[in-house]
Amino acid sequence: MDIKRNGSIPTASGPSDYFTGNVRRDMPFDPPEPARVSGALVTFEPGARTAWHTHPLGQTLIVTAGHGWACTEGGERQELRPGDVIWFSPGEKHWHGATDTSFMSHIAIAEKLDGSLVTWMEKVTDEDYLRG
Repeated sequence: MDIKRNGSIPTASGPSDYFTGNVRRDMPFDPPEPARVSGALVTFEPGARTAWHTHPLGQTLIVTAGHGWACTEGGERQELRPGDVIWFSPGEKHWHGATDTSFMSHIAIAEKLDGSLVTWMEKVTDEDYLRG
């Protein structure tokens, strides 16, 4: 059994290679192999977002606070609100983050395949981010 108490959860800033703007990632669960599931509480300041990316086995987001946007390649940007649950299919290219005027927090859950959780790609341009 492994219990993580409040204040002992690892926290890190979102690396600038993979995120635009101020992003905080709290990692409440990332168990060792053979477990494959990993989860984070991610908080985006206004205007912050991920780069384009995919997940080999898909990803679930649960919006916990604020307002955000998400978009899949070739799709329309969608609004995210507290309580929304979003599923990205395996290999589906997408991005997500806060709106330009509000913060947004979500729980992100994904599984590793052969040790890989995510494939990062190019950053989302301001033009693509703001395009409704």
